Amino acid sequence: MAHVATWKKDLVSELVQDMREAPVVAVVDMENIPGQQIQSMRAGLRAHAKLKMTKNKLMLLALDEVSADKPGIEALKDNIDGQCAIVTTDMDPFKLFNQLKKTMSPAPAKPGQIAPFDIVVPKGPTPFGPGPIIGELQKIGLPAAIEGGKIVIKKDTPLVKEGEAIPANVAAMLPKLEILPMVVGLDLRAVYEDGTVYHKDVLDIPEDYYANMFATAAHNALALGVEIAFPTKMTIQPLIAKAFRETVAVSVAAAIPNEASIKTLIAKADAQMLSVATASGYQSDSVSARAGAVAAAAPVAAAAAPVEESVKEDEPEEVSEEDAAAGLSALFG
Repeated sequence: MAHVATWKKDLVSELVQDMREAPVVAVVDMENIPGQQIQSMRAGLRAHAKLKMTKNKLMLLALDEVSADKPGIEALKDNIDGQCAIVTTDMDPFKLFNQLKKTMSPAPAKPGQIAPFDIVVPKGPTPFGPGPIIGELQKIGLPAAIEGGKIVIKKDTPLVKEGEAIPANVAAMLPKLEILPMVVGLDLRAVYEDGTVYHKDVLDIPEDYYANMFATAAHNALALGVEIAFPTKMTIQPLIAKAFRETVAVSVAAAIPNEASIKTLIAKADAQMLSVATASGYQSDSVSARAGAVAAAAPVAAAAAPVEESVKEDEPEEVSEEDAAAGLSALFG
């Protein structure tokens, strides 16, 4: 039987203990992260999480051992590949994803890395003054020229297409042009919680996404309940208010006086009497003054009133001469 180094056994034991104690276990990608940056990221997580990076074989052994206590966690083994690490934490998967996302930052490309998008050098001035670097720019395919004491790029120029390897000479020039195409950081591959493994395509949502979704659903449910007159604890007050408004509207339309409709009925009657007086040619300073005020106020009121789709009111009934006389009598005593 092959001898296993003590430090390897100890490290596997530590990983197993951390994964048993923590409710959430994640595998994160550590590819191309400088050592100094890793230490900074580890320090940022220390309050709520532990990050341990070791040989993939040891992480696989630890996952096998802890799977007896946490069924389903062995699915994380599919994500152990390349440079990766184990994170154990008490944060829920969504909070952990957002915390790790904050560690991502732009980085220069290394020769041979795959371009994550089309790398294009934009038209315009560069940071360089006239010098031999213009030849280096032209050598990688950039239309460089000297204008106003600066080296400028004459037009937007694509250098590498998405998915292609970045040549060494291009990788060396991009940082000088202040182009950092790569993104490095603790990139979450998968996370385990309570028997379920989540991948980042599920976790990559805004923090307020579900809160807003539930708020919208609650608002729409309330509106539907009021619309179909379905009484519940939440809809009863809006329903009563709606019923009251509709009752008042019916009272006004039917000219039924009550405490809620009397003021509106009086105002409506007053407006109708004024209209009759004006239409009949009745001459009075008070009538003329009031009619002028109403005419001046009408455009302002129409502009301020909201546009509503509603059932049109019935056309006003024709006023007989007897009704006109009675109205005038009531108006002017």
